[in-house]
Amino acid sequence: MIYADNAATTMLSKTALNAMLPYLEKNFGNASSLYAFGQKSKEALEESRETMAKNLGCRADEIYFTSGGSESDNQAIITAARLGEKNNKKHIISTAFEHHAVLHTLENLKKQGFEITLLDVHSNGIVSASQVRDAIRDDTCLVTVMYANNEIGTIQPISEIGNVCREKGVIFHTDAVQAAGHLKINVKEQNIDMLSLSAHKFNGPKGAGVLYVKKGIRPENLIFGGAQEHGKRAGTENVPAIVGMASAFNENCNNIESNSAKTAELRDRLIEGLEKIPYSELNGDRHNRLPGNVSFCFEGIEGESLLLLLDDKGICASSGSACTSGSLDPSHVLLAIGRPHEVAHGSLRLTIDDKFSEKDIDTIIESVTDVIERLRNMSPFWRDLVNGKRPHVFEKRR
Repeated sequence: MIYADNAATTMLSKTALNAMLPYLEKNFGNASSLYAFGQKSKEALEESRETMAKNLGCRADEIYFTSGGSESDNQAIITAARLGEKNNKKHIISTAFEHHAVLHTLENLKKQGFEITLLDVHSNGIVSASQVRDAIRDDTCLVTVMYANNEIGTIQPISEIGNVCREKGVIFHTDAVQAAGHLKINVKEQNIDMLSLSAHKFNGPKGAGVLYVKKGIRPENLIFGGAQEHGKRAGTENVPAIVGMASAFNENCNNIESNSAKTAELRDRLIEGLEKIPYSELNGDRHNRLPGNVSFCFEGIEGESLLLLLDDKGICASSGSACTSGSLDPSHVLLAIGRPHEVAHGSLRLTIDDKFSEKDIDTIIESVTDVIERLRNMSPFWRDLVNGKRPHVFEKRR
């Protein structure tokens, strides 16, 4: 099997597993307990907080542990919205291709009287700081722009957007779920006020995440109960998962440069191979993208059939976000960058890491090429394209 869906989830690293085991087997005490046995868990919790803070360039008391990216996104956006509401500022800026954890939260706030501006995305999958600047108003309380897109992998100009928001006095949140552990992040240098991440995207366990909140901003509670997480996130802490997350994050951050360089080289090899397929196009900027992300659209096929046939060949891939894999609608991300519906349905996302070999990449290229040819030979829609009854969207390369 070749697992090429690391944007959906990653394998738990041995480093993370080994760090977790003592807190699953022996040191299982409740971190809120006052006796020594419980305080062992408390110590591990705070050491993990320090580790996360060190690698994000912030203070430990600015780190809040959550269940993952969706919860962190929700808490960040609702926090800014409630702060804005108190100051009669109810305008929020985001982009049209955010993760649904952001978009659906914004939809809910719209029902509560907030005005939402979703910035258009350029065809290369990138928004600009000037777009953000032009959209900010006197009543803007939040700008939330993802660090890197979860489907097409394009990296946004976070530092530039952060500078604009700081200059304008607007809170800036970024969903860094896909970027954390794969790109260098320093929240202070980049003027990021709030940031979300999720452990299982960088070889940590599922069910653990972080919300960074700049000192001076009080997070709005989503969960009420005990006094955990500075009183802002009730519930017994998942110490094993948090320890595993911090261990995986530290390992990834310490090896970002070497891992990224190797992965990007393999990514480019994969892109070059898939570009040889007639009437195919890479989604998003070719270079300003995550090291392991390759997203393509192919004319004349359905993405679901492509995934099933690749699965038969032992290749795990996706057509976009794992959170929307059951939807029959084309990807909102691909529509946002201008892909027409019929092409957006024929998308493929392959997300690799530094553990891949050139042989793995070549196997993927051969398999995708074979499956595309097979599906097109069976497709009436493709025959209409070949016979000139329908116009091609993409150019045929030689």
